[in-house]
Amino acid sequence: MTNRTLLRGGWVVTMAPGSAPFRGDVLIEDDVIAAVGVLGAVADAEVVDARDRIVLPGLVDTHRHLWQSSLRGIAVDWTLGQYFARMRGRLGGLFAPEDTYAATLLGAVEALDAGITTVVDWSHNINGPEHADAAWQALLDAGGRAVFAYGASNAQALGDRSPHTGDVRRLREGVGSDDTARVTLGMAVRGPEFSTPELAEADWGLARALGLPVTVHVGGGLRGAGRHVADLARRGLLGPDTTYVHATMLADDELDAIAAAGGRASVSPEVEANMGHGYPATMRLRARGIPTGLSADVCTSVGGDLFGGMRVALALARGAAHASALAAGEALAEVPLPAVDVLAMATIESARAIGLDDRTGSLEPGKQADVLLLRTDTPSLAPVSDPVGAVVLASGVREVDGVLVAGRWVKREGRFVHRDLSAVLDRATRSRDRLLDAVRDEPWCPPAAVSSRAR
Repeated sequence: MTNRTLLRGGWVVTMAPGSAPFRGDVLIEDDVIAAVGVLGAVADAEVVDARDRIVLPGLVDTHRHLWQSSLRGIAVDWTLGQYFARMRGRLGGLFAPEDTYAATLLGAVEALDAGITTVVDWSHNINGPEHADAAWQALLDAGGRAVFAYGASNAQALGDRSPHTGDVRRLREGVGSDDTARVTLGMAVRGPEFSTPELAEADWGLARALGLPVTVHVGGGLRGAGRHVADLARRGLLGPDTTYVHATMLADDELDAIAAAGGRASVSPEVEANMGHGYPATMRLRARGIPTGLSADVCTSVGGDLFGGMRVALALARGAAHASALAAGEALAEVPLPAVDVLAMATIESARAIGLDDRTGSLEPGKQADVLLLRTDTPSLAPVSDPVGAVVLASGVREVDGVLVAGRWVKREGRFVHRDLSAVLDRATRSRDRLLDAVRDEPWCPPAAVSSRAR
């Protein structure tokens, strides 16, 4: 029998092209959206009263290192260079498969708690096949939609010039063979900034031989200030199968080359501004029509939701435009980057940026029922005059009341319905304790974490 759920009477923000918010209904049948509009009676449906809710697509995070989630907040005062030396140079190599599982599960659950139904797990600490299996299993167990972007090992991050591990082929021939599944496979390649042009050719070649989407860090910080993307273009490696992450230090002609090749992009304005990647390339990418999605990047440095990310992206883009105008003795006639465009960057444009817009990112019949319900009966949102403005500029994790992935509730009435959260948190805490105990003599090891373990 078909399982029907009718979300009745909410503020519906579909994010479909040309759509506007309206008061109406969303009908879900099994794992797909069946109808959106002002609907009449529906037989054999569970009716959910959404009159005090904003109903919108689940958010999409285009780039997040879930393996670091158990070390939340450790890098809040670190520069990008310190992050490489400490997280990658010291901590990354300490991860056992159980640490990868614990952190990936915590990060995926954190994303769902914040209304993020799809996440690209940029897993670049795969120190062995068992780590890959642990991360994959954690994504399955969490219950969200995910792209497992199989990345390099910690040794490769530290300068090992070996090709990307061929173990990704094992996953492609096994658990990652179905490109329509809830968890799918991709490749996180190092790119020339973290390897060599010759290895970049080998990595892209492997991904394309396996038919896998590519995601790559480019143009981030001083390391990204060279003409690396121009070199990729000369070697014929740019393409529509690749998501370029950060891109802050790329020259205009390199962005032009990405656009001409049909490439996609992912920006992390909050992390980029905090850690020293360079000024976020949000407006430069969008000006070229490059599908550009948002990402939280690392919860070791910032919060793990996209509400803060949307606000930072908006503030930085508008702040730069205002500053430029004021410096010229002028005032803007209107603000750049409307709120609806930022919401698109967290939903449908993010889905385009990772190649999943055929199934998620908007509330349209036939798409997967990845849905977010936000409470509006709170002091910070009520009364709602502009649903889009309310989502982008006033919402937070506490307003996330309901989350469905493929038509299945993972969070309902503010509570998880399929996970024992205490077990998730306990596993992550034990992993954190073990990892930090190994570096307790480092001056940058948080003393509060050490003292809490001593108790």
